Amino acid sequence: MPRRTTGEAVVEALLAHGIATLYALPGVHNDHLFDAIARSDGRMRIVHTRHEQTAAYMALGAALATGKPQAFSVVPGPGLLNASAALLSAHGAGAPVLALVGQVPSFAIDRGLGHLHELRDQLGLLGHLTKFAARIDGPAAAPGLVARALAEAMSGRKRPVALECAIDVWGRAAEVAPVAPIPPACPPLDPDAVARAAALIAEAKRPIIVAGSGAHDASAELLAFAEKIGAPVVTYRRGRGVIPTTHPLAASLPVGNRLWAEADLAIGVGTRMLQPLSVWGTDAKLKLIRIDIDAEEIARFRHPDVAIVTDAAVALTALTATVPARREPDPAIAREQARLTERLARQEPQMGFLRAIRAALPEDGILVEDVTQLAFVARVAFDVAAPRRYIAPGYQDNLGWGYGIALGAQEACRDRAVVCVAGDGGFMYQAGELATAVAHNLPLVAVVFDDGAFGNVRRIQQQQFGNRLIASDLTNPDFRQFAESFGVRAWKVSDAEGLESALREALAARKPGLIAVRVGEMPSPWDMLVGKRVRGMDEAWRPNMP
Repeated sequence: MPRRTTGEAVVEALLAHGIATLYALPGVHNDHLFDAIARSDGRMRIVHTRHEQTAAYMALGAALATGKPQAFSVVPGPGLLNASAALLSAHGAGAPVLALVGQVPSFAIDRGLGHLHELRDQLGLLGHLTKFAARIDGPAAAPGLVARALAEAMSGRKRPVALECAIDVWGRAAEVAPVAPIPPACPPLDPDAVARAAALIAEAKRPIIVAGSGAHDASAELLAFAEKIGAPVVTYRRGRGVIPTTHPLAASLPVGNRLWAEADLAIGVGTRMLQPLSVWGTDAKLKLIRIDIDAEEIARFRHPDVAIVTDAAVALTALTATVPARREPDPAIAREQARLTERLARQEPQMGFLRAIRAALPEDGILVEDVTQLAFVARVAFDVAAPRRYIAPGYQDNLGWGYGIALGAQEACRDRAVVCVAGDGGFMYQAGELATAVAHNLPLVAVVFDDGAFGNVRRIQQQQFGNRLIASDLTNPDFRQFAESFGVRAWKVSDAEGLESALREALAARKPGLIAVRVGEMPSPWDMLVGKRVRGMDEAWRPNMP
């Protein structure tokens, strides 16, 4: 068996699992890991950032854009805490991200001796943020732990995982046996559940499908199933693009809210169904089928009539082969979609800017949203043709995540166009990472909407608190000059026509770019995003909530 350091063993294990890029910030606790990468003959590369949050966000962005596991490395204590928001977001978004975290000397762990970057019970903290967390105690254990961690990340519901390693262990050498990748586990299909679900579908007159990001890898199967039973497919945020949003059966969140009132069967595919089951309402007349690889999600709000716990593609294929012949879609779908189009016509200037971005961005391009006024509208209005071409934060909805996520998506998808839309507030969280875009020649284009405020905060204060404004105004740089100081090409525009022209030019250049868009206050989209209760709450079907 070859003799390797722990760092070398981890690098070889990552390469064996198809991970050849590590997003990272160097630091003394992980020096031997970085040296192992430097001696890997170019097989493993480092993408280094200016802040730990961005290293972790880049790994998350790459995972969300590809569906494949990605890895990042940070020092312990402050480094991990700086990266923790990305791990939390990865957990909420179901992303396979591996965190490699340094640790104080092995003899001092959890002893409170005051070593550099010491964090009490760091492994326990990692356990709260990830699906699996373990400590590497030597080179021989490294390949097996990497294999197990990545198997956990990819098995069932994808989630982040973590391995920590002490500063004195990374450089320790011993004989190391390689460990082959462990195939991801998946619950087997239950034919009886499929038969019972098919019977409910056959009886239903107005079925409705709600699909989330758990259906990303079942896009074709979902579309075939929806077309056969003539059911609308409701998506929002993380699920956008699981079927083409221009398809006649595609329904944005507001459309789904209205169709929900008359539905007699709801089919959830890879989604928590948070809004439909906890906000829109449910009763004994509404039958429920849940398809999810995560058994914990099945009865979180209400016990379903049928639960199919397995991979969505497997379940949908079986159902499509079992349900009766194709039927025509409910005419209400087109009627309600037209109604939404009429409502969106009043959502200016957001819709004009979104049309400009859609016109300039190639169909296979990726749009990453930060938490901003434009993105709130994009979640129900931006056309997306396929999965993983629209990246949203999901329920964490963490302001400032966008630019780092988009950098990671661009690194993982070098041959595709990536655009990040952000407000002035959110963009400044990671604005210094323009340096990272230049250093690694990432042709990401950031579109920054500058209204001089945390716009959503200000609107709430205006509308709900008697216009008592506090802590919502912002002092900004000249964003064009700021970007140009990093060597980034930049534009300044003020309308949709100018944005489309600048974005086309920026994307054609295939260099890091920034477009600053000066805007005023924008009209609220929240009447479309916060659904209304449209059916009763029968005692027999009360959700499983406190």
